[in-house]
Amino acid sequence: MADSLTSLTTEQRNERTKNLDRMATEEMLAVMNEEDHRVAKAVKQVLPSITIAVDEITNSLKGGGRLFYVGAGTSGRLGVLDASECPPTFMADPEMVQSVMAGGGQAFTQARENAEDDESEGVQDLKGKKVTAKDVVIGITASGRTPYPIGALKHAKDIGAYTISLSCNNHSKISAFADCPIEVIVGPEVLTGSTRLKAASAHKMILNMISTTTMVKLGKVYENLMVDVHASNYKLRERAKSILLECTTATYEEAEKALVEANLQVKPAIVMLKGNVSFQQAKELLEQSDGHLRKAVELNT
Repeated sequence: MADSLTSLTTEQRNERTKNLDRMATEEMLAVMNEEDHRVAKAVKQVLPSITIAVDEITNSLKGGGRLFYVGAGTSGRLGVLDASECPPTFMADPEMVQSVMAGGGQAFTQARENAEDDESEGVQDLKGKKVTAKDVVIGITASGRTPYPIGALKHAKDIGAYTISLSCNNHSKISAFADCPIEVIVGPEVLTGSTRLKAASAHKMILNMISTTTMVKLGKVYENLMVDVHASNYKLRERAKSILLECTTATYEEAEKALVEANLQVKPAIVMLKGNVSFQQAKELLEQSDGHLRKAVELNT
């Protein structure tokens, strides 16, 4: 097992940083920055696989399915972060995108490294979410061999859910249990084996891509604006008004009035202002267009 682990790209030593402990501060920062430049290039290489993943996730969510991120340690924390940001950014139902982390919620702030070593724990935690064949499960592991997400992905595949793996090594063990394996090869870390660095950056970028593009395809974005933003505080209410001003010819006062009448919901407020219709009519137009703002506006022209 030790030989197998050290053969992984994520565990190999980086020739460019063997003198890391002798470098001056700026030199260390420069080499880290150079290595980070490699991350985006690595992500670019797997865009075709990410495209497949997004289309499958979109179809699942449209059909009432859910998306689950499963991981341990840094990988688990990335899943928690991305899932938790979907409701405020896109007004997504908290059930739509969820995270399952080895060690539970406490492990987000206090590392429990041994929680990742049991496949059965991943199975049981996913069973606790009552995952069905309608759902999509993404197993996240930089090494590609972490037992916890592997167990979860095995279970998901057994029950017919669509499975996606996210790793940073070629021919990863977890890839064998994924309908859509994504192996983003970022190379050895600046600090040997510390996959919270480049591997985590790559996975964060990919999770950003997956959740954002999926929500765009679900109609939660108009042009490049967050029209499903949850205007729950002063900053977000002002952002909502700014979006109304960007999308319509309304004055600030008219935008504010429409937002209040629309119960702080940006999409119906835009339809109201663009089509000179009531809140109820705007809701009906959005329902007819399956929540897509552009289609709703076109229906009223």
